[in-house]
Amino acid sequence: MALSSFAGGTLFGRRHGESPARVLALHGWQRDHSDWAKVLDGLDAIAVDLPGFGATPAPPEVWGSERYAEEVVPILEEMAVPVVVAGHSFGGRVALHLAAAQPDRIAGLVLTGVPNLWPLPDRPARRPPLAYRAVRWLHRRGLLSDERMEARRQRHGSADYRAAQGVMRDILVTAVNEQYDHLLRNLDLPIELVWGADDDAAPVRGARTAAEHVPGARLTVVDGAGHFTLQTATAEVRQALDRLLDDVR
Repeated sequence: MALSSFAGGTLFGRRHGESPARVLALHGWQRDHSDWAKVLDGLDAIAVDLPGFGATPAPPEVWGSERYAEEVVPILEEMAVPVVVAGHSFGGRVALHLAAAQPDRIAGLVLTGVPNLWPLPDRPARRPPLAYRAVRWLHRRGLLSDERMEARRQRHGSADYRAAQGVMRDILVTAVNEQYDHLLRNLDLPIELVWGADDDAAPVRGARTAAEHVPGARLTVVDGAGHFTLQTATAEVRQALDRLLDDVR
């Protein structure tokens, strides 16, 4: 099916069902709108390619997830307000900022596999190895070439970090250092949390802690599902969406 353009032609993605859409779906890092196809089947929805993924060009500079949310706001103008927003992983980060900035337009959130959803005090801070920090220090002072620094990054970075290039790598670094508990504490809307019990990118313990602290949050943990819940917990994510849509009918 052909892609549609949104927000004055700055974003691309796919329309599901009829307009105006009632659901806005945001994908994870290194993914695109197609991840949501099965979940959104039969719904009136928009699944967008966030900047730097799918058909949407990368941002001109380093953005955090709050700036990504600002870019998505114009899509709400062509939707049936209030909107249910669903976000997987990085898309969940954006969804939280969108709901915080547009509370009158958002009816509820479905969040799944969102890293750093709630801080875990007893989780040890992850620091790069001492040798890597020393190499980085040398590079910053012009004592190590860009090529050798990149070789070290490829050895020590995560798979997402190694795959990212240019501005997208810096955006990833920005995103992984963000926290979202302050947003969750202040949201006055229903929130469905759907988590894979085996999620190693966004451990379910963070979702459990968030559900304990946020009155409007409901948690569904899916045994046998990992981080990619849109593929491994499709039914549970859809059920969460349907519950919120029933509430706003």
